Amino acid sequence: MRLSPFLAGPLQSALRLLLPLRCLVCSEPGHDGLDLCRACMAELPWSGYACHRCALPLPKGALPVCGICRDESPPQTATHASLLYLPPVDALLRRYKFHQDLAAGRLLAQLMQRHPPPWSCPPLAPVPLHVRRLRQRGYNQAAELCRLLDQPVWRGLRRRRHTDPQSERTAEQRRDNLFDAFEVHGAVPPRLTVVDDVMTTGSTVLEIAETLRLVGAREVRVWVCARVP
Repeated sequence: MRLSPFLAGPLQSALRLLLPLRCLVCSEPGHDGLDLCRACMAELPWSGYACHRCALPLPKGALPVCGICRDESPPQTATHASLLYLPPVDALLRRYKFHQDLAAGRLLAQLMQRHPPPWSCPPLAPVPLHVRRLRQRGYNQAAELCRLLDQPVWRGLRRRRHTDPQSERTAEQRRDNLFDAFEVHGAVPPRLTVVDDVMTTGSTVLEIAETLRLVGAREVRVWVCARVP
């Protein structure tokens, strides 16, 4: 019988006090307080030099803003990705997002804490799920990351309509799919950081940042666990 994520989280925390750390990638003993062994930790694709506005990886020595963002400045002030969406991070994120593997989510949040943005983050604003998708998945992976990051969270962002999955869509189709998909309830903070698990083309955070700026947010920053290079 599958446990509800809300029951599985406390149960996993209790088990961690009794069981040794174990690598979630290869099952070897964990290292440095993580469920990740020394060898797999050495293979982590940490993000390096990247565009300040969209976190797209850039070659060293390039301008700090990519050509796309120079041609059309995005509504977010800055974007930071802690990791790149490459092995073994991609598999961990799929386990977390689609298979209720909250242990993988906890590990990913710990990795985000080890490579945070170069700015003060709070409050965090998780990318919302529509209630229909939330019922299917059982939890919001972005909201769970915010909880694990242990920083103040603002929950006034809502998804006003159900949208089709973004996978296998072009960047233009993704923007069209998300048009007018989000709304704000209550007063918006003047500065906040939107949090999500993966950033692919950036369509989701672009739409959210535009929505937040329209209702009064002066600075919208973005922090994602992983960026597709």
